[in-house]
This record gives sequence, structure tokens and C-alpha cells, in this order.
Amino acid sequence: MPATIRDVARASGVHISTVSRTFSAPHLVNPETRVRVLACAEDLGYRPNRAARALITGRTHNIGLIVADIANPFFPPLIKAAEGQARHRDYHVFVADTNEDPVAEEDLVHALAKQVDGVLLCSPRMSNSLIEQVSREVPVVVINRQVAGLPCVMMDVGQGARSAIEHLLGLGHRRIALLGGPRGSWTNREMRRAAAAAARSGGADLTVLGPNQPTETGGGATAEAVRRSGVTAVLAYNDLMALGLIEGLDALGLRVPQDVSVIGVDDIALSRLTRPKLTTVATPTAAAGRTAVDMLLQHDSDAPRGARGRGAAAGDRRTTAQVMLQTVLVVRDSTGPAPEPGRNGAGA
Repeated sequence: MPATIRDVARASGVHISTVSRTFSAPHLVNPETRVRVLACAEDLGYRPNRAARALITGRTHNIGLIVADIANPFFPPLIKAAEGQARHRDYHVFVADTNEDPVAEEDLVHALAKQVDGVLLCSPRMSNSLIEQVSREVPVVVINRQVAGLPCVMMDVGQGARSAIEHLLGLGHRRIALLGGPRGSWTNREMRRAAAAAARSGGADLTVLGPNQPTETGGGATAEAVRRSGVTAVLAYNDLMALGLIEGLDALGLRVPQDVSVIGVDDIALSRLTRPKLTTVATPTAAAGRTAVDMLLQHDSDAPRGARGRGAAAGDRRTTAQVMLQTVLVVRDSTGPAPEPGRNGAGA
């Protein structure tokens, strides 16, 4: 028969309420007593009932993590890092996938709100106003998106796009395409703004092709448009699109990088395994997952005791900090010198 809280209290010579506080609010228990209670609990194999603890503390010790597309290799390292960080803090993570659907995203936030202490929204597709609205129901930290007044963890894709365009300019490219991602994406907007400014500064023409689905299929579908545009280099919204584009260009008889240079974003594991190995902008996804968990838990601990687990409407004093993590251009084999005019077959 499993050990109960009464068994632990009896074995450690304290009241049941002291055992309860040892697990729910250890800072309120005398250190010597706390050590004795924990040792007895360990010897007896006692595990506190999370549901009961939630009734006492107002915390479930659960976190919701909602991602745009769990099949996208960008997300698993972030999910794994977030789960590890949460587990270290004695929290569990529930992961949900929206399949790039903002309506499903909103429904998931509402469904999770009463079951978790907060939600991490990763690459959300909802509008900023809707994100602000759902944050009144449950504490929210936004990853890979900037929303005024809410805590956010962003990756500097603008700087990454600038570095990518400057790399291509240094190789002599003056006709460059940007393969856009999904409509409404913050990353897409940041990349477009930065790439356009860098191209203009370097005297290059930037052709924007999109929006597109942020998948390998979405990238492959743009190959013909890239060929017709006559560009000699492409910066894709992400690595999946870049890899799909390379495959599509190959089917059209165009070589990478001899005819067209290609750069992706994210530095997923597959980018190092393909031929040619993909030049890409590495994004700190694992660091973003860990930072977001820390921010959410700080966010919750800053709330007044009666407001914990509730959203901004509760009048709490949660953090609205916004963190920008740096990206790095990783040069591999998919970029090379611009071909001589008429030599790459593009625009034919």
C-alpha cells in the first residue's frame, strides 16, 4: 500500500501540516525539520499528490507549450530544453501542436488555461491583440515573436538575415531572392525588413517570393519561380524550405551553389547531413526554451498569492521582460561566388 502523508508525519514526528508545507512551501519549514521529513518521505517512498498540492498552493506545477508545427525540426530541441528546465524546477510540460492554425492555437490556450500555471506560445500564428487577450486568462510567455507588454523570448533573425545578405554580397551576388514564410509570421516580417535594408545598402536587388508554407514542400514549390526570377542567390525562411528549394532546383537542372546559392535559417540537424551541406543562420532554440521556462516561473512567482495561475486581469505584477538571443551565420557548402551573367540558366 502506498505511503501516505500521515505515515510520513508519524515517522518524522511532526504534524501533517508540517509535511504538507515541506513539499508546498519548503522555505517556511525549519531546515533541520525539512531534511528529516524529506528523508522519511524518501525512505517510505512517499510522493505528494500534485492535485491536492494544487488546491493548497494554487499551482498545478504544469506548463503548457504550444508550437506551430511539431513535425518541423526547429521545435524538438526547444521542446526538449524546455522540458529539461521545467523538470529541474519540479514542473511538467504539456506539449500541443496547432498545425499552423491560429484558431486551433486559441482553442488550445483556452483548453490548457485551467490545467497549467502558464503557457509558452512558440511561433504563434494568432494576432498580437488575440495573444494579449488570452494572456488575461493565463500567464503567457511568447517565444519567437514580439508582443508589446508581454514577456517574450526572441531570436534575432533580423541580424541573421543581415548577415546572410552581407555574405551573399561578399560573394558578388546582386540579384537575391527572399523566400517568405507563412502569412502573419513575426520572423517573416523581421527577415524581410532586415534583408531589404541590407540588400539596398549593398546595391543589390531583392525579390520577395511568398508567403509560403514553411515546409520542404513549400520550398520545393518555389523552384520554378526562383528560376524565372533570374536571381543568383536565395535566402529562405527556414532550413526546410531551403532544402526543398535545392531539391526543386536540381529537378530543373540548376546546381547549388554553382548556379544558385541557397541559405536557410535554423541550423537543424538535417542541414549538416545533406549534400551540399547547407549554409544557414543558426538560431538558439534550446536557449530560448530554457529562458522561456525561467521567465514564466519568475513571472508566476512575482504574482500576488491570490492571483497566481491567473492572467493579467488579476492585477498581478508579472514581468514583461523581453529577451533577444543572438543568431550566428554558419557558412557551409550551399553558397559560392555569383555565376557569370547567363551562366546559371536562371530566367531562361
